[in-house]
Amino acid sequence: MAKGWIFSALLVVFLVLSPHCKAFYLPGSYMHTYRQGEEIWAKVNSLTSIETELPFSYYSLPYCQPQDGIKKSAENLGELLMGDQIDNSPYRFRVNVNESLYLCTTNPLDEGDVKLLKQRSRDLYQVNMILDNLPVRRFTEQNGVTIQWTGYPVGYTPEGSTEVYIINHLKFKVLVHRYEGGKVKVLGTGEGMEVISETDTDTKSGYEIVGFEVIPCSVKRDPEDMSKLKMYGKVDPISCPVEMEKSQLIREKERITFTYEVEFENSDIRWPSRWDAYLKMEGAKIHWFSIMNSLMVILFLAGIVFVIFLRTVRRDLTRYEELDKEAQAQMNEELSGWKLVVGDVFREPTSSKLLCIMIGDGVQILGMAIVTIFFAAFGFMSPASRGMLLTGMIVLYMLLGIVAGYASVRLWRTLKGTSEGWRSVSWSTACFFPGIVFIVLTTLNFMLWSRNSTGALPISLFFALLSLWFCISVPLTLLGGFFGTRAKPIEFPVRTNQIPREIPTKNYSWLLVLGAGTLPFGTLFIELFFILSSIWLGRFYYVFGFLLVVLLLLVVVCAEVSVVLTYMHLCAEDWRWWWKAFFASGAVALYVFLYSINYLVFDLRSLSGPVSATLYIGYAFVVSLAIMLATGTVGFLTSFSFVHYLFSSVKID
Repeated sequence: MAKGWIFSALLVVFLVLSPHCKAFYLPGSYMHTYRQGEEIWAKVNSLTSIETELPFSYYSLPYCQPQDGIKKSAENLGELLMGDQIDNSPYRFRVNVNESLYLCTTNPLDEGDVKLLKQRSRDLYQVNMILDNLPVRRFTEQNGVTIQWTGYPVGYTPEGSTEVYIINHLKFKVLVHRYEGGKVKVLGTGEGMEVISETDTDTKSGYEIVGFEVIPCSVKRDPEDMSKLKMYGKVDPISCPVEMEKSQLIREKERITFTYEVEFENSDIRWPSRWDAYLKMEGAKIHWFSIMNSLMVILFLAGIVFVIFLRTVRRDLTRYEELDKEAQAQMNEELSGWKLVVGDVFREPTSSKLLCIMIGDGVQILGMAIVTIFFAAFGFMSPASRGMLLTGMIVLYMLLGIVAGYASVRLWRTLKGTSEGWRSVSWSTACFFPGIVFIVLTTLNFMLWSRNSTGALPISLFFALLSLWFCISVPLTLLGGFFGTRAKPIEFPVRTNQIPREIPTKNYSWLLVLGAGTLPFGTLFIELFFILSSIWLGRFYYVFGFLLVVLLLLVVVCAEVSVVLTYMHLCAEDWRWWWKAFFASGAVALYVFLYSINYLVFDLRSLSGPVSATLYIGYAFVVSLAIMLATGTVGFLTSFSFVHYLFSSVKID
């Protein structure tokens, strides 16, 4: 039975991921060398814009199509979830051959084509082109500063004009590095590596593509003359930019001619360094200074709080243990504080099942985040591998279902003293967070479908995700829950009274809990800005080393804040610490969500349309929920360990 389930699970993973397994490679393992004159073809990704954040297919516009038809590239799970749609294109390059070529001339534009082209141009949509896995770059000058972009615009409207011009001529510059192969052939034998013979250098030499740049411009050509040419016919080169009167307008009954030029240029850049130009972050010094300053301030504040806290608790314990039994009994009657709630501190909290479920999901999310960022920090998830980060997160989340089931069921056994109902807890743990995410994404997906966006998930992917969920994640969570029933429950050091103690009225209790989230938020809000910018402004995020440090620091601060708040509530004779310990650190998610809304209003002011804003808010809600579960789990588990240790250290009858 178990062998059959394992085989079925592995089969589902293979069927879902096997067409896309090429995404799992290390940076530098897929180096290509090309011969002189060898043909290579550019690919096109979805059209994207920071104005609407709705991706659309490249061929949704009247662009030239390949001679052998449109063919989609195999994409991994992460690429599909991000809305990437990579297709082949008619743009052909012959290595180290400079040429100016004709592509095609469209039919006369109808009203629908004109409206769509103008709308995409005004919404600042970019054409994303890829050559040998390198995105195309372009450069613009603004106030004497050179700005780098990926992709080129669909069209543009000159300043002081209402007319829209289409980009129909591209001047490509391809940077190549001459690669000389080795002069010896090395074979592996059973006794080690042996040099067999010398080989011809030409068998391994060639050209590596290390850069891909474009200068886009609009050129009006005579469609009658151009249509006589065949695809890849020779045309005269163009000097960009072109005067307005010689540019191609977007208007009805116009026939648009598409052409391009290719220039190859030798470069000293080596293949392993070709992504460095894309990963240059603007304001790097500010980034370094801000992160280090934030880390120092948070470490300093957390250190002070922790030292004060240790001294206070240590003093209470020392005073208490130095007294004899009679004095301890008198002290219990006279003093107020955490010693008076000894009979209620481990009383089962309200909604205990929900707490167990959220702790299980939080352990799963936190484990996924730490492992993913750890591997990314050490270069295992390069930006060159599109979608790999998201794919890795999904796979890790599924595999960690066994940890989630174990954590939730063991906590359930600890609170209830029995394993009865563990299957329900495991099922709920497997479905709580993924179910919420599935509902949100399905709702957003219907909105994307209505707009014909490539960001909409295909039905096949829905079934694939459901298969992974119910065939991998749910069984692993149930298996973890089964292991949780076999684990020894945590024994409480004190007995719980039958009648709960009355709690003094404290009106500021939950306000204090919510306010405690500001300290953990201070550790990540700077990094959060860079992450949001990389997601919504089309920038590459690569400083995972910083992110790993920030994540570890966030865990430490969440633990300290939650423990301090728990101690304060116990001193106030409030024994209902369970949920407050969870939300003391989990409240950071509230500030993350509010900051996301602030970013939407003040940094994404160009984001237009209710659909785009709804998408943004929906994704921000899902991320904030995940952060709440992860940070809340850290706070709760630390507080639980602290309370258990505190009342284990004092012998109270």
